[in-house]
Parts: sequence; C-alpha cells; structure tokens
Amino acid sequence: MATKRKYYVVWAGVKPGVYDNWNDCKAHVLHFEGAKYKSFETEQAAISAFKEGYAAYYRNHPSPQSGIPLLLLKEEAPKPILESLSVDAAWNTVTKMMEYRGVYVATREVWFHKGPFPNASNNIGEFLALVHGISLCKQRNLDIPIYTDSITAMAWVRHKKHKSIILPTAENAVLFDMMTRAENWLKNNTYDNPIYKWNTPLWGEIPADFGRK
Repeated sequence: MATKRKYYVVWAGVKPGVYDNWNDCKAHVLHFEGAKYKSFETEQAAISAFKEGYAAYYRNHPSPQSGIPLLLLKEEAPKPILESLSVDAAWNTVTKMMEYRGVYVATREVWFHKGPFPNASNNIGEFLALVHGISLCKQRNLDIPIYTDSITAMAWVRHKKHKSIILPTAENAVLFDMMTRAENWLKNNTYDNPIYKWNTPLWGEIPADFGRK
C-alpha cells in the first residue's frame, strides 16, 4: 500500500512556506531556534494554515496538548544527534552555588564536572560549560555537535565575551579567572563543532541536566 502523502507548513524556519515532503521541510526547521511547523493531510489545508499564520491557526484550532502545538507526528519529529556532547549548569538560588558538567549524549557518560563554585549564576555556569566542552572537543580532535539549552551561553560564546551582572569578589575570584581564560581561549582559537540549542519541549531535559528542578 502506498504511503499517504503529507504536506508541511513552515511558519518560522530558514524559509517559511508549504512543502510536499518531510525532507524539504526538515531542511528549513532542523536546528532552527524557535522553528514553527506542522504536517497536514491535504495541500489545501496546508496552504490555508500557512496563510492564516501560526498564532491565528492555533487560536482557531487549539491543540489538546496543554497549549503545546503538535508540530509533527512523533515518528517524523527531528531527533537529537546521539554522537554529540551536551552541557548544562545547576545553580542554587539560595546558596548561590553553581556547578556545571558535560555529558556524552549517546552513552550518558559524564565527560567533565566542575564545581560547586560560590557566588555565581546559572548563566556563568552555562557559559563555562559550553567553552569547556568546545575546548575539550578540540583537544580530543572531535568535531561532534555540542548541545546547550542556554541561548545566553550561545550568545556569549558567539561574541567571545560574557555579560554577567555578578560582581567579582574575593569569594568568586577563581570563577572570574576562569571566565577570563574562557574568553581568551575563544579569542585565540577556532573550532569546528556546531553548537545547537537543545529542544527541551520535544526531547525532554538535556542529558547534562542535574535533575534538580
């Protein structure tokens, strides 16, 4: 029996539009931060939904999944790359202690774990974890993808500079020295590892998560 054809709407992606196969749709949404897309049974339904717009479509056709749209059928949804490294940080809002680690996605093996550090923040931890992961991969000659769930850390790495509002003190002097060295490493090195945003709504918590939520 022939597979029933589907049509795909991309409201937010590399190139929004209507596509008649999953491979074309995937090329415009995979690893695109904030991608918005959905499959339809007919071309006319897809065209109508695209013209209607993402917000209007889900306002007029609410999803049963607690407000989270069903973007694609489960078997069609993009999946994380297993041969990759994930990084994350944990920060205690009461004690202000922070730690971070890197976990190999395929096996859940912990590749590094640092901290806890006093008088820190979660953003600092996410930044240091990402730079640590990048430098470790370069040391091991690995060009595997690196996943983070922090847009802030990705921006700091991209600009090669942190923008933390935490003030340096004698207590966190070691931490600020680490951030300075991380910035210098980024300025003086290149790397081939693609850095991707972990899709938490679709994939669950990032493997490097400390499980304390």
